[in-house]
Amino acid sequence: MIIYNVTVSVDTEVHEMWLAWMRNTHLPDVMATGHFQDVRLCRVLSEEDSGVTYAVQYTCANMEAYECYREEHAARLQAESEKYYGGKAIAFRTLLEVVHNA
Repeated sequence: MIIYNVTVSVDTEVHEMWLAWMRNTHLPDVMATGHFQDVRLCRVLSEEDSGVTYAVQYTCANMEAYECYREEHAARLQAESEKYYGGKAIAFRTLLEVVHNA
């Protein structure tokens, strides 16, 4: 199992609007690609002066599913985020492989 983790630091000025956009538009659009099994939106519990940080975790069955998403959809969906929020929502992406699940 693969987890595509996107950590996003969101400026407090656009935080509420960004969160609503994520819940109502972006997360459903990513899930509609059919490459992920589920998604989890988590708020990072640390004090930050510059905004609020979230970790978005998309789960897919294997690397092939992730690669299909990346090749077919990622650029378009990331461009939408950039168009609306530009430098006010900065994302850092990592891939995780689940090696044990109790």
